[in-house]
Amino acid sequence: MHVIDVNIPQQAYKIAIAAPGLDRLGELMSELNLGKKVLLVSNPAIFKQYGERAIASLQAAGFDATSCILPAGEQYKTLTSVQKIYNAALEKRLERSSTLVALGGGVIGDMTGFAAATWLRGVNFVQVPTSLLAMVDAAIGGKTGVNHPQGKNLIGAFHQPRLVLIDPQVLQTLPAREFRAGMAEVIKYGVIWDAELFVQMEQSKRLDQMRYLGADLLQNILNRSCQAKADVVSKDEKEAGLRAILNYGHTIGHAVESLTGYRVVNHGEAVAIGMVAAAQIAVALGMLSSEDAIRQDALIQKAGLPTQLPTGIDIEAIIDALQTDKKVKDGKVRFILPTQIGAVEITDKVTADPVRQVLQHMRSVGK
Repeated sequence: MHVIDVNIPQQAYKIAIAAPGLDRLGELMSELNLGKKVLLVSNPAIFKQYGERAIASLQAAGFDATSCILPAGEQYKTLTSVQKIYNAALEKRLERSSTLVALGGGVIGDMTGFAAATWLRGVNFVQVPTSLLAMVDAAIGGKTGVNHPQGKNLIGAFHQPRLVLIDPQVLQTLPAREFRAGMAEVIKYGVIWDAELFVQMEQSKRLDQMRYLGADLLQNILNRSCQAKADVVSKDEKEAGLRAILNYGHTIGHAVESLTGYRVVNHGEAVAIGMVAAAQIAVALGMLSSEDAIRQDALIQKAGLPTQLPTGIDIEAIIDALQTDKKVKDGKVRFILPTQIGAVEITDKVTADPVRQVLQHMRSVGK
């Protein structure tokens, strides 16, 4: 088992990467001296595959564990879905020492974490991510929340998990499109933080399906991505400064997601589009070499991810949507722009014109 410490002063916790690891959930939670009542939240497909194993592990460790099943999909990441978790928590008579366990991808993790942050003013929370995207990004760092019709993750809270348990074996049943979505976040880490990881991925012939990755590369992807996120959030828990770099590709990506109703592109695909745009903006501003932008785009394409805007999306609507982004400060949109592979800068000096020009090029290329 590979263990990474997330050293946040108020509540440090561990990321445990173990294959197989799901059957150790109860054992690892027992070490945290949590209350006996546990509500496991999942979606129908994930619970069918892994729910019984997780519940059995919890019960074997002496926990009184039951489940709450929510619909799958970003379009259900709403306060209505969170209300269902509250209802289950009330029916179960959860106490402040009780624990919500998120078994699923980023959507389940975000909603369960938000419910944990707000039920009884805060109960324990454990992440058991089942998608690559959740393993390397969404499950770590304590960001929780739901979407508003006008923007992604506008309603939320910081609430750190007590444990993140990653079992790489569950990725074997992950649909190929979802695996590719997770690779977008991995590429992000290579661009913003870990040039060595970026080079390792460049050396792989294919990145679009897990079966083309060697076991060593997959383990490195999990270890180094989780370590990168742990390093950043340990230095900046609530996005006062450094942590904003984790939003690389997300500024325009979130706008694309919300404007297409969360049904045309998934989160990873939107982030890929956003990274292409951010790199091109950086090139236009003289911050990044065109060679490094080409390297990034080649890696995105190798992972089978889009590099062009979805058909029919309105560029002016994207620019307008940027103003509702959570990273807006004093009315100025903060962009995370690369300066080289492995390093980025945060800036609010980007005007609408270069953004518009880059987006028009990304649309015209696809015609």
